[in-house]
Amino acid sequence: MIDFVKILNPGLSTTIQDRGRTGHQIEGFPESGAMDRFSFRLANMLVNNPLSTAGLEFVLAGPTMKFSCDTFIAITGGKLKATLNNKPIEQNRAVQVSAGSILNVGQMTEGNYGYIAFANGGVTTRPVLDSCSTTLRTGMGGIDGTALQHGDNVPIIESVVMPSLNARKISLQPEQIQDVHFVEGPHWNMFSEAAHKQFSNQEYEISEQMDRMGYRLSGEPLETPEKSLLSEGTVFGNIQITRDGSPIVLMADRQTTGGYPVIGTVIAADLVDLIQTRPGVKFRFVKVGLDEAMDKLVAKRKILNDTFIKFYENRYDEPIGPIRRKSVRIEKLIKQSK
Repeated sequence: MIDFVKILNPGLSTTIQDRGRTGHQIEGFPESGAMDRFSFRLANMLVNNPLSTAGLEFVLAGPTMKFSCDTFIAITGGKLKATLNNKPIEQNRAVQVSAGSILNVGQMTEGNYGYIAFANGGVTTRPVLDSCSTTLRTGMGGIDGTALQHGDNVPIIESVVMPSLNARKISLQPEQIQDVHFVEGPHWNMFSEAAHKQFSNQEYEISEQMDRMGYRLSGEPLETPEKSLLSEGTVFGNIQITRDGSPIVLMADRQTTGGYPVIGTVIAADLVDLIQTRPGVKFRFVKVGLDEAMDKLVAKRKILNDTFIKFYENRYDEPIGPIRRKSVRIEKLIKQSK
């Protein structure tokens, strides 16, 4: 018997995502994968999955779904209100779900992207090129290469055990970005000194032209290099400068190659905060070296590492949580017989 969650309302755009098609960009396939990699990994950690396990990503408004089996879930990402069987549940914690339950994920009040992770291996659709990620513009991955639709059955595996269940939570404060740190791009020296100063001194904001391919930024146009470039491979977070002098930050579904000059690359530690920033919020770009970029990334990942250690250290604290499959089933049978 295949277990699943049935999509009753897909929200604005809900897709299946994992870490993406790493290693296949050279073959001409977009990497795709989760946009906010931190929130995606956190959701999996909360339900005791490997960090790259496939789950659901949604934009601005989440889905409504019905569960055919028992499981545990975690919702992370942008701030929102969610209910399970019409009762509020918290974000950033593991939540036990019984078969027949209905989860409703509402609209976000902050941020752009949210994630739902399912315990015991997550979403189990068939991988395409080593990934379950949905790439909408190529129709690859997920379920038929499209965003989830009303009536879709998303396959998962039943889960009735979860060590440290009550400890599986984390308190996160939303970050309002003011500075976005970047390292020099491969074409930094092609830009004039005046362009360097303008890029670092002026305020930018994300325009309404933002999606999984890229975020176009609004600001005074930069002077662009006159030299033509051959197409080169792209990187998540590359800041391309178009012919009209506007920056575009490349995202998960970016094209595999590009011919616009890359003035810089947003550091990984700041990229997740930029992704969750809505249009109208002003920020500046600040250049850093590789050592500082690595230090910031280590500090960001330390949050996940410390969270994992907390779960492990609390695995025997009362209440322990369901950790033996047979005892859970016996308890359920006793309750049903009363």
